[in-house]
Amino acid sequence: MSYRTHTGRLLKLGLPLVGANVAGFSIHMTDTIMLGWYSVTSLAAATVAAGLWFITFIVGAGFGRAVTPIVAEAIEMGDETRARRVTRMALWLSAIYAALLIVPFMYGEDVLLAMGQEPAVAEQGGLYLRITVLGMFPAMGAQVMRSYLGALELTAVQLWITLVALAANALVNYALIFGNLGAPELGIEGAAIASVVIQILQMGALMAYTQWKKPEAELFRRIWKSDHEAMVQVFRLGMPIGLTSFAEGALFVGSSVMMGWIGEIELAAHGIALQLTAFMFMFHIGMTEAATIRASRHFGARDEPELRRGAVTAYGVSLSFGVIVVVLFLAIPAFFVGLFIDPSDPARDAVLALGVVLVMLSALFQFVDAAQIVALSVLRGVQDTRVPMWLAIVSYWVIGIPASYVMAFVLDWGPVGLWLGLTVGLGVAGALLSQRFWWQSVHIRKIAPAAGG
Repeated sequence: MSYRTHTGRLLKLGLPLVGANVAGFSIHMTDTIMLGWYSVTSLAAATVAAGLWFITFIVGAGFGRAVTPIVAEAIEMGDETRARRVTRMALWLSAIYAALLIVPFMYGEDVLLAMGQEPAVAEQGGLYLRITVLGMFPAMGAQVMRSYLGALELTAVQLWITLVALAANALVNYALIFGNLGAPELGIEGAAIASVVIQILQMGALMAYTQWKKPEAELFRRIWKSDHEAMVQVFRLGMPIGLTSFAEGALFVGSSVMMGWIGEIELAAHGIALQLTAFMFMFHIGMTEAATIRASRHFGARDEPELRRGAVTAYGVSLSFGVIVVVLFLAIPAFFVGLFIDPSDPARDAVLALGVVLVMLSALFQFVDAAQIVALSVLRGVQDTRVPMWLAIVSYWVIGIPASYVMAFVLDWGPVGLWLGLTVGLGVAGALLSQRFWWQSVHIRKIAPAAGG
């Protein structure tokens, strides 16, 4: 298969996933914007509470993400039974994980107070967590179903369902936050209820589509029956995926904490740069999800040359998009930063000046971050997750965070040093993980299925 063919198949599979990720990111942005219109306290409470919710979600979502490589490999090998078994047990593990979070989330207000939040913020944030924990399983269940459909290369439907969810979320928020359309005015409670409703609807829509599209798979028949072997397989592959995502998410949380030590203006500029980087990163996430699917298929066929060509294609597509982002960020950084700042804010000029510098630095950041996430994705495709998890943790927390601290505070390079340190950590991750993949691809026939690294 030529590189051109690989590129075409990757784009066909990945572009709907890019759109779905952008739409999903926009759901979060809609919540933020509408709560900002409602009250500053509600916005602050939702920001910190949603951060806690998300950081716990991404750990459990590893079970859903493990479905993609296992099912794609099983389908390639003609083993529909195995595909069904692991998907069911991913739903089981998601339900167990979500149930374990219910009691801790009931004490969300106490956790937020212990984190030093203002009492009013902690009270509203605690209410938000007590409601949104009910959406944890639907959100994780939706992740399982997206992964299953992705493994079958059915990605377009995910885009359409997410777009409908985006519109529905805005409508329900409009009604419940502000008391419109005959609904009561509930503020942050309304935003939390809206999130749970949308998560339930997304999971239900994905399950209904799967049953309609693949009735012969009998995915939900006897779903109550446990399967120890399949559950262990999903757990061994999925937990390292979740912990790797947690480590990366915590890296950026840690960077925000350190930036807060420098100053309020610096933290505001840092937040803007991270938001812009995260938005642009939706392209890389969508493409790497497609890369995992393609790598899993080649892994199932034990086709080393095509596996490597597919990986090179994924690197090429992601880095090419990185070039486009670099050009935009270097050419008009003030335009992007200015979108986030009120023109009447007295701190506008200071935030804008530093934000422009950090956005220009994030242009370099695009390349190393793209390289490490592509490497992680193709490693998941060959079901190698444990060793990559440790390589990522070392890169993020043994190298990245200390490098940021030294450059920002010891060398006194300030915010620029902090971002350079993050770039170093992610660059090391990209190099180590890429080397790991090339070694694994050479030894593909020696890798046991679902070995987990």
